[in-house]
Amino acid sequence: MQHIDLQVIDQGQRWLVSQPVWLCTVLCTFGSSPRPPGTMMVITADGDYCGSLSGGCIEEDFIRRIRQGDFQQPSQRVRYGDGGLTPDRTLPCGGVLDILIEHLQPSDDNAQRLAQLHRALAGHLALQKVITLPHACERLEEIVWRSSTVVEQQGDRITLTIAAPPRLIVAGLSTVALYCASFAVSLGFETIVCENRPDFLANFASQLDAAVRLEKCFPARYLEEQSCHANTAVVALTHDPRMDDLTMMEAVHTPAFYLGVMGSQRNSANRRQRLAQIGDLSAADLTRIHAPIGMDIGSKTPAEIALAVMADIVKAKNGGERA
Repeated sequence: MQHIDLQVIDQGQRWLVSQPVWLCTVLCTFGSSPRPPGTMMVITADGDYCGSLSGGCIEEDFIRRIRQGDFQQPSQRVRYGDGGLTPDRTLPCGGVLDILIEHLQPSDDNAQRLAQLHRALAGHLALQKVITLPHACERLEEIVWRSSTVVEQQGDRITLTIAAPPRLIVAGLSTVALYCASFAVSLGFETIVCENRPDFLANFASQLDAAVRLEKCFPARYLEEQSCHANTAVVALTHDPRMDDLTMMEAVHTPAFYLGVMGSQRNSANRRQRLAQIGDLSAADLTRIHAPIGMDIGSKTPAEIALAVMADIVKAKNGGERA
């Protein structure tokens, strides 16, 4: 299963071969809104669309306007709510939605821009898009970035930093790992599980969500050979020191934004000592590792532990301070 951003761009590429498309991006929200900045939708003149801008609040009105011939400029900004266009259903809590609309005609330049965006998202890179309204995109280039999409607006000049979808690498299968992987998929993470132990593959692999990619290899070896991008979280959830310790020894050499290992306070202290003595990890390396892993929500069951893990990862991804 592709991340929704990739689905949108992929569909847009197919449609653009033979017809114009409108590529729409949520720029900012005020109050409560069902979709965050950076959310994308692509739509044709016939009203066929992929993606979502508001979870159903404005889509019907938006599609109707496309069908009647609105939004013909190469780019423009529209607002729903607060004196702007009237949504089909009131946005939650009086929310307001600003949307960037790009009208793309079939052309080599536009096809190339969508292909560049698709390659970046699929390759876990990030792009910066610069548009001066009402003109077409003037710059689309790869940059270094690890967090979520950021929008900057200065008058008619819009700069979009488009981040790759976040990734979760789970080292080893366990009951907690199954829940964690499932939650991660629901949260929009590209999710990879690394496992090479035959017994655990036999017991757990068939229970993985269909959207999870299973790599049948030792997690530390996967990180050594593949590394990861900066918008990645790496977690070890097995209680097997050989699996968990070696994963962290390799993970500290990656740019991952979150590293974590499951275990009690005492087991975590023992692990830090092992990693320092055997793995030669520095104090700075050890500080990067969340151990015990997860937010303190009094977790007891595997599902609750996985929820605490993913909550802590999302908090770190969104720039929150570690508790």
